[in-house]
Amino acid sequence: MGVRATSAGTPRVLNLNTLVRMERGRTASGPGPGAPRPLAVPEGMRAPLGCDAVATPARLGPLLMPRLPRVGCVYADSTHWWWLVPSDSDVALEWPSPAHYATGALVPASPTFPGLIHTPDGTLPYTPPIPLYLALCRVTGTPPAWSRPISA
Repeated sequence: MGVRATSAGTPRVLNLNTLVRMERGRTASGPGPGAPRPLAVPEGMRAPLGCDAVATPARLGPLLMPRLPRVGCVYADSTHWWWLVPSDSDVALEWPSPAHYATGALVPASPTFPGLIHTPDGTLPYTPPIPLYLALCRVTGTPPAWSRPISA
């Protein structure tokens, strides 16, 4: 299902993915004092799928690492670990609390900016989102969204 919009007189279909991206672009803050800043992809790496990030409490980071088949770029500060994932890794996925999904890998303004603590082999900075999601569910005791009972 799509919504029809016109651009210079030509109709175009806007699907849910397009609308989500438009809203994210509208609400994202640019760099500036007190504004969120994006995590940078290390030099020599490429991010062909774009980058978002999943923030977890720092205490969970060491529990997640050994549960993942591949760990991408991970950044940390004193309170959180930030895992780079491909853009839109939150579509149809409810990340378990206390994790926080950061579109555009934007880190809230704070006195200390997260530093890079892990770099993967190769040129892609991503931690695969489904294994990360399942590992987070396991360590937080949260059942994956698709295994929860549905109420009428």
